[in-house]
Amino acid sequence: MLALPIDTSPIVITASRIPQKQAEAAASVTIIDRQLIERLDEPLVVGLLRLTPSAAITSAGPSGSLTEVRIRGAEANHSLLFVDGIRINDPASGGAPRFELLNADLASRIEVVRGPQSALWGSDAIGGVIAVNGLDHAAGYWLSAETGSFGLRRASVSEAFVGEATNLSGALGWQRSAGINSVAGPGDRDGYRNLSARLRGTWKPAASVEFGVAALALTGRSEFDGFDPVTFAHADTLDSSRNRLIAGRLWTAIGTETSPWSGRLAASLLGSSNRNYRADDPLNRTTGTRRTFSGQAERRFSTGAVEHSLIAAAELERETFQARGTLSGLSTDQERSRNHQSLTGEWRAEARGITADVALRRDWFNRFRDATTLRASVLAGIGGGFSVAGSYGEGIAQPTFFDLYGFFPNNFVGNPSLGPESSRGFEASLRFRRSAVSASLTAYRQRLHDEIVTIFPPPAFLGTTVNLDSTSMRQGIEAEFVWHLSNRLRLGATYAYLDSTEPESASGAQVRELRRPKHSGSVALDGALGCFSYGASVAYVGRHHDSRDTFPFDRVGLGSYWLADARIAYSIRRGIELFARISNAFDQRYQDAFSYRTERRGVFAGIRLAGRRSSP
Repeated sequence: MLALPIDTSPIVITASRIPQKQAEAAASVTIIDRQLIERLDEPLVVGLLRLTPSAAITSAGPSGSLTEVRIRGAEANHSLLFVDGIRINDPASGGAPRFELLNADLASRIEVVRGPQSALWGSDAIGGVIAVNGLDHAAGYWLSAETGSFGLRRASVSEAFVGEATNLSGALGWQRSAGINSVAGPGDRDGYRNLSARLRGTWKPAASVEFGVAALALTGRSEFDGFDPVTFAHADTLDSSRNRLIAGRLWTAIGTETSPWSGRLAASLLGSSNRNYRADDPLNRTTGTRRTFSGQAERRFSTGAVEHSLIAAAELERETFQARGTLSGLSTDQERSRNHQSLTGEWRAEARGITADVALRRDWFNRFRDATTLRASVLAGIGGGFSVAGSYGEGIAQPTFFDLYGFFPNNFVGNPSLGPESSRGFEASLRFRRSAVSASLTAYRQRLHDEIVTIFPPPAFLGTTVNLDSTSMRQGIEAEFVWHLSNRLRLGATYAYLDSTEPESASGAQVRELRRPKHSGSVALDGALGCFSYGASVAYVGRHHDSRDTFPFDRVGLGSYWLADARIAYSIRRGIELFARISNAFDQRYQDAFSYRTERRGVFAGIRLAGRRSSP
């Protein structure tokens, strides 16, 4: 197949309001490039996120089930997800990203920035920011098909046209799996299917003027086992959900990366729908929309040996939310909306191996109190390939529509007086980068304030939400190592230690948070030799805790496990590749969430076609 060059100093998109080289970014950043994505060939993006430090993955059952990602001990709705520059956290499902819908066949690059980033990107960026970018601008086509264990069928197609002034690329990905029974004992299998599409195009009528469009559609159906209506225990049921998220973005940019002045205007629209069924009978549905208008201006100048960048950005956003029960007119129905505006200022300076950055943002909300967030960082080279970096960051997460207005007469009433959750954190790291080797060791400490939790106050013991007065604490250590021996072999390894605690409701004492392993890590390798290409990964998840879903609702321990995947491909001729893939190679019995089973060892095989086209 076509060999891709390995970039040892890639550009980081989300560690600042303007792109910068990874070697110059003070933030903790992990980049999974197209080479590794293709050689590991995971069906879903979440399988690749397991390879990043401090990312705890929780899947409520087999592949395609509800999936949560927690970065550095943050909550599942405390990570901000961008796809081709579009924020796709779902307003119809509590503001959490729908990772179970995110098809990896449509991704060519994944970027994870860890730590609070709300001063740059606003709400939900407490744990960090994940950016998934689509097809690059290499002209050509790619087709792939795969089949194997658990009834998996998978196919994708993509194509890109590259001209002097116009680039256009698109992709379509489809997956279907029969799955497994997600509860112990006999029962039906719980599978999934999804269909995803992406489109991106740019037109540059002049060297310093660009018009662009990006669009995506994520649709899926997931079967799952819910709860017994009498005992409320997790049981074999015929539950399913049907989800759809469609979004688009338009932008225009003026200037270049070296222009004294540059700027851009953008508008995006997102719509989502989530419908829940039992045996094809509708139970409830939620829908949401997000409209965003943004503008940004950049000024670059020098004072002696110091290169400065000043960035100012403004954003207007409107979200709507609708909830419906089985019948319209129920007291559980909701029709809500909210507006939000923000202003962001950032200053970045570079001189003689030192990079400094300060960002300040003010968010105005019409439904709850406003917020101001700050981020400051510095990176300094100390010689011999070594550098040190430190940063302070703040994050916020706005209450969800359900937190504010949810209403179930017998068990829950929302709280419209809630304020945003807030977090503050420090980190310091020692880094090494020389030739084909890069490594980093990072220590961090974060505090979560005003956490939104559900309580059951007497005498009615009716559930409601409040902002806690106490503090949840997260601290840890992260280590990363990458060695590019040659195109034949690239080796990467990570380790993360996490101490994540929250106050116990009764005593106020700090207890370990659920679904967050204390120890985790990964090893990944990929390369090519002659007609062969290969990739393999092993992710370690340490022992962690969850809560029992029946009385006495106590904490239960979930064992540690090793999750190993591998793929090998053989090019029978230029542009035609046969491959085989294995998942959970060690055949581990493991649970990410209490009482939800996951898939054992799987074996798959397929074919991939690729070719380059000449530029028009």
